This record gives sequence, structure tokens and C-alpha cells, in this order.
Amino acid sequence: MTAITGDHPAERPTGTNGRRRRPTGVPGLRILTGGAARLWLVALLVGCWEIIARTKQDAYFPPPSTIVRVFHELWFSGPATHLFLTDKALDDFQPSFVNLFCGWALAAVVGLALGILLGRSSVAREILDPVLQFGRAVPPPTLIPFFIVVFDFGAQMQISTIAFGVIWPVLLNTADGVRTVEKLQLETAEVFGITGAARLFRITLPAAAPKIFAGLRVSLGFALILMVISELIGSTTGIGAHLISSQQGMELPEMWAGIVLLGILGCLFNAVFALVERRFLSWHSRARGLDS
Repeated sequence: MTAITGDHPAERPTGTNGRRRRPTGVPGLRILTGGAARLWLVALLVGCWEIIARTKQDAYFPPPSTIVRVFHELWFSGPATHLFLTDKALDDFQPSFVNLFCGWALAAVVGLALGILLGRSSVAREILDPVLQFGRAVPPPTLIPFFIVVFDFGAQMQISTIAFGVIWPVLLNTADGVRTVEKLQLETAEVFGITGAARLFRITLPAAAPKIFAGLRVSLGFALILMVISELIGSTTGIGAHLISSQQGMELPEMWAGIVLLGILGCLFNAVFALVERRFLSWHSRARGLDS
């Protein structure tokens, strides 16, 4: 079984005495200037798209300004008492987010449990590995017809599709993280009488946490993709249903607004998860700094 690794921060520069140099300057200013430096290419591409779209007048590629206007009118032109959300925003966002996070949470719980079992038991790995290798090789969208037969159209079908597709990064990374815990740590824990559940929660899971969080981050991106795919079929609510209805009605600015919305959500989910991951794994970064 192969683990899926996440993005690891680059090593910070060190001084002549071997210690890591602390970055200077105001933290907020560094974030703003760094973000601006990375966004210049996006701004350039959007500007070129705007100019070409207005020159060519292609109905399939509306100008970004039109997409932004439609984006605002569809979802964020509501009253301030509703946080500027429109009724359509509630109809689209609520079912999509409920399905996404229910499927992701279900996959996380089951993936963690099975991953811990496989990581701690070589017998379980040998027995279940062929089944797991086959299961992870099956493209999740191909099981949508099966889930429709079992659950009919609706939230259960969508949650099942999401859960099946995103369980694998969590399961494989957890199993790999638990399996590769240093033997010396486990032997030291045993010497001090730390066994059973205490050893699992105080030694094994903290040591495997970086790989577990990497699997969770990857699975969250998959969950967003599968949320949309599951809503393209037989659904009347959700962001995916908005996309397919806009495409069928040739409402292309509305369709592009949905695509932009999904891109923003993907970036937002990744940024929020990165903050949570950094908070939970701050001890790990400090430990690496001491080791080096």
C-alpha cells in the first residue's frame, strides 16, 4: 500500500551557526506582498480573457466581468440580514455542503479505523490488501448507477459516492503512518508501561499524524469533485445541479459562474484545512526544528 503525501513546507534558511533564521518584518505585510506576487499571473490571464472575449463576442466564453456580475446576482445579492445570500444560494449551498461534509466525515472515520487496523496488524494487511487494491482501482463515478439502484436518487446516493471515493487517501496514509512508527518509540512506551489504547493515542497516532493529515487534505479535494459529479445525475438542488441545468438551458454565464464558485470553494477549503493542519501539527514542526 502506498501513502499519498501532501505538500510539505520548504526548509527555512539557516544561519552560519546552523540555527534557523527567523523571518523579519511584519507578518501581515509579508502575507499581503507574497499573495500579491503570486496573483499577478491570474490578473494578467483574466485581463487577457476580458479583452479577447469582448473583441471576439464568443457566446461560449463570456467576459469575466459578465461572469462576476452573474455570480453576484445569483448567490450574493441578498439582504444583509441573510449575510447577502440569496434564496438560490441557500438552495444550492446547503445540500451540497451537507453531502460533501457528511461523505467526507464518514470516509475519515472509517478510513482512520481501518488504517489503524492495517497499520498495526500484518495479518490484516495480508488478508485485506487484495480487496483494498481492487477497491481503490475502481473509479468512484462508475459506482453511481449501483448507488442509485440501492439508495435511489437523493442525498444517500450522493453521500455514498463521496465516501467511497475519498476513503482511500485517508485509509492508505493512516495505515502507512501507523506502520512506520519507529520501533524505538514503541519499545520505550512499553518500558514505561504505556500499552494498549494509551500507546495508540499518546504514541502511535501523534507519530502518524503528519501522514494522516496529508491523506485528509487530499481526500477533501476529492470530496469536492465527487460532490459535483454526484449532483450532475438526477438532482434538482446543489451546485452540480445548477451546472447541468445551466448547460442544458444554454445559460453559459450562469454555468461559468458555477465553475468559478467551485474553484473558489476548492481554494477556500484547502486554505482553511491548511490552517487547521498547521495548528494541530505545530508541535511536529518544532520537533523537526530541534532535531535539525
